[in-house]
Amino acid sequence: MFLSEKGGVQKAQTQDDGFSYEGVAVKYPAYTTFLGLEKDSSLTRQDVLEVTQIVTPLDIETSETKNDIALAEEIKQLPDFSKIDTTRIVRIKYPEENPDFATELREKLSSKSCRIIHYGDSQIEGDRITGYLRNRLQGMYGGSGPGFIPVLPVYRQISAVVEPSEHWERFAFFDPTKKKFSHKKYGAYLSVSRFTAYQKVLPDSTALDSLPIIKASVKIGKSKKTYAKFRRFTNIGLHYGNCNFPIKISVYNDGNLIQQDSLIADGGYHQYKIRTSVTPTDLKIELEGKVSADFYGLTLDGGSRVQIDNVAMRGASGTIFANSNASTYSQMVRQLKPKIVIMQYGGNTMPYLKDSIDVEKYAKRVTSQVNWIRRRAKNTSFIFIGPTDMCLPVNGKMETYPMLPYLNAKLTETCLENNVAYWSMFDAMGGKGSMKLWVDEKLTAKDYMHFTWKGTKIISELFFTALYLDLKEPENNDDA
Repeated sequence: MFLSEKGGVQKAQTQDDGFSYEGVAVKYPAYTTFLGLEKDSSLTRQDVLEVTQIVTPLDIETSETKNDIALAEEIKQLPDFSKIDTTRIVRIKYPEENPDFATELREKLSSKSCRIIHYGDSQIEGDRITGYLRNRLQGMYGGSGPGFIPVLPVYRQISAVVEPSEHWERFAFFDPTKKKFSHKKYGAYLSVSRFTAYQKVLPDSTALDSLPIIKASVKIGKSKKTYAKFRRFTNIGLHYGNCNFPIKISVYNDGNLIQQDSLIADGGYHQYKIRTSVTPTDLKIELEGKVSADFYGLTLDGGSRVQIDNVAMRGASGTIFANSNASTYSQMVRQLKPKIVIMQYGGNTMPYLKDSIDVEKYAKRVTSQVNWIRRRAKNTSFIFIGPTDMCLPVNGKMETYPMLPYLNAKLTETCLENNVAYWSMFDAMGGKGSMKLWVDEKLTAKDYMHFTWKGTKIISELFFTALYLDLKEPENNDDA
């Protein structure tokens, strides 16, 4: 301990206590660390409890016995500002050069149709955060259905029942374990499902004759474990492209054939539409062909008002959009017509940022991706949700990444300069040192990264409340 120096052993972003001798580094606590004389943060458990008690999240209405009107009334509960200290809500920051940003958001959400695409990393996997926000906004403005769901889901989600048959394989543009398609046509949701193997070179007529006909299907139904609004969808879209050979599609509901067609085999992007008078209880889409198309996913919508797509990209940092095929992305967003895009990234890049220059480079890369999407999705409003507090072990204790506060500040600055609204999840949690306390309260998992279901509802309600404060009509702001 006498030999050890504070920060004597260098790591990527931090320095452990210890000393070096003839090229050998030895980690050992200095006396200040050993005696607990230094802390990563002045935050206390009470500080975090106060943060998490500012708002009261809604629960999922799982009961199927209530009628739709009663459920709708239950969903429409809005924040009770007589019980909320709004001065403690971490607000969304808007670009100074666009003073009408919040007004534009309100107009878009109030319109006849407003699709929102929520891109994010594993923090939103399983429809977490997105689902809560979707329920809140559909309760305010109308709309129903869970939006986008992959044909082959790779993680558990509760928004709808989707059961693919055998043969399906998923290829995600952001998945480092899969070789990328040379055509890079991954669509607006950046992932593809296929029921036959991908072939870089298309088979000729002789090779095609020798291939077997493959049948694959996907079943769709409403979930009994999700928000009531998501259990109502009548507009089903099957999005596909790269279809170069005949594929027969048959659609069944409760075992009865309701539609039968051939997919358009011109290699371009298309949406196959399925319309039902009521939410299907047991819908089956059956596909039959020798060579699969690329299926970008399903959209399960109510047909009007607010629809929100959850696009979770495990391991992604939000910097791959511009590497995908621009033409296919453009065609798909022209069909989907998103009016708002929410991007939620930063956590996956944090461990690899060595200094302030790396942080600045990352912030510029993020805004270049936003601008790439903006050129293809015209008149779209962008909101960026920054990373959570994140920890790494330093001298045996979990401490906030040293570069994280600067990353949060730089993302804020760069987003606002590029007409992107910014919400700091880092600040909303309580700032530096808050993650450990959220873990202690079982609001985040022991990986010091992902929210538990209870924590998800709290952080989602904090974001929604911040958004709602800006969406309220100006004449109604007095009671805030």
